[in-house]
Amino acid sequence: MALINKKVMNFAYGMGAAVVIVGALFKIQHWTGASELLVVGLLTEAFIFALSAFDKPDEDLDWSLVYPELAGGDAKPKSKKKEDTSDADGLLSQKLDTMLKEAKIDGELMASLGNSIKNFESAAKGIAPTVDSLASTKKYSEELTKAAAQMESLNNLYKLQLESASVNAEANKDIAENAAMLKQQMQSMTANIASLNAVYGGMLSAMSNKG
Repeated sequence: MALINKKVMNFAYGMGAAVVIVGALFKIQHWTGASELLVVGLLTEAFIFALSAFDKPDEDLDWSLVYPELAGGDAKPKSKKKEDTSDADGLLSQKLDTMLKEAKIDGELMASLGNSIKNFESAAKGIAPTVDSLASTKKYSEELTKAAAQMESLNNLYKLQLESASVNAEANKDIAENAAMLKQQMQSMTANIASLNAVYGGMLSAMSNKG
């Protein structure tokens, strides 16, 4: 039986180490009482180590209880293990053969499956050009749609230009009519001014003769 309980010893180890660490910290920082703490911690550790010298060593575990091969020191012959492995492989192969027979999977079925895969591959290769053609047709249709949209935009622009030209033509016509009317009015006003000048000249002549 151990001199002191292991839990008490572990606690003493921890506390002694803590005192030593705190003493070393005080010593590094040059705090008051550093030397005393360091001495107390080291003496505590020395006392604990002295007590641990009287502890009973831990008993070794008997691994032969778990691994019987360790009891005699001789390992089992490997040949028997190989035979057991070969027997297990033979049983597994027999079970696999039985399962294949029950599922009616034989060489003919596998050959038929291989032919089906080859036919599917050939069909897939034959479909590939069709798929490419469909992709080209789709792309051509998309290009036609874009072209139609662009033509529609151009038609709308041309329509706007025609409408603008029509509006400009009407405006020019109105301007020409207004200019003709203005010319007529100017001519009429010139004639009226000439008439007034003649009347005014006559009046001046009459007034001169009276004088």
